[in-house]
Amino acid sequence: MAAGAAEAAAAVVEVGSAQHFEELLRLRAQSLLVVHFWAPWAPQCAQMNDVMAELAKEQPRVSFVKLEAEAVPEVSEKYEISSVPTFLFFKNSQKIDRLDGAHAPELTKKVQRHASSGSFPPSGNEHPREDLSLRLKKLTHAAPCMLFMKGTPQEPRCGFSKQMVEILNKHNIQFSSFDIFSDEEVRQGLKTYSNWPTYPQLYVSGELIGGLDVIKELEASDELDTICPKAPKLEERLKVLTNKASVMLFMKGNKQEAKCGFSKQILEILNSTGVEYETFDILEDEEVRQGLKTYSNWPTYPQLYVKGELVGGLDIVKELRDNGELLPVLKGEN
Repeated sequence: MAAGAAEAAAAVVEVGSAQHFEELLRLRAQSLLVVHFWAPWAPQCAQMNDVMAELAKEQPRVSFVKLEAEAVPEVSEKYEISSVPTFLFFKNSQKIDRLDGAHAPELTKKVQRHASSGSFPPSGNEHPREDLSLRLKKLTHAAPCMLFMKGTPQEPRCGFSKQMVEILNKHNIQFSSFDIFSDEEVRQGLKTYSNWPTYPQLYVSGELIGGLDVIKELEASDELDTICPKAPKLEERLKVLTNKASVMLFMKGNKQEAKCGFSKQILEILNSTGVEYETFDILEDEEVRQGLKTYSNWPTYPQLYVKGELVGGLDIVKELRDNGELLPVLKGEN
């Protein structure tokens, strides 16, 4: 088989083990490697596999890989894959970017951008810089208190970021975060945008407060509590959330798009009853995801609540359905 034909045949490689994945990272170190973490039960993943197959034809120098997230948990856990579809981009065996969700135009854009050598699309005008500036403005305003850090609050990837998270948590400060390792363009651009060369960086109402040393000074002078918004006590928040609607489902994903097989099954059961219900995506809020397990003394998801009281998970809901008791329970008659 000629080299070109071999390349076309292996346009999208399927990875079946962590060892195979590590091998690919080494073998394809010189090119851009795009990895789709997918699941066979999610229809949006099938669509994105088609998109990726098309991109593979257009970008012969880019390596495209499919990895079933639940079948190779070591790799999924290492890269914090909590939902599908998720795409990771690698160059020189290092992760350089990430895309969560089924966004075909965004995937195409990122592949084109990273396949070209520079961090911006090859273009003679200044539009990409303007777009980045606008994006940074939106990101710094994404929450009243925004932390740009290395890693996540659950898994900081440098000592300074870890200390910053500890200080904010100690003072019960409500904040959102952005992992600068997930986006090289943001990582470099924010240094210029804020005229601050290091990370972590803390913003309140879109304004830079400073890095770790500044936050330590504010803490020492008792000013930190007056600058940053306080988080409501978690237990109060969970009580409000579980009572938000008469029937509340805490799940991975939402009504439109379940992001795990159990959540998908429970949605199908609830939809068949015709009863109105609301959902909360636990993947969007790590504090709720962990806190609700303790609050309800129930370790897994999905969790179904009626009038603020826990009914149970998928097995209990199936049991109630099979016994003909589900509808009365959902209507609060039991």
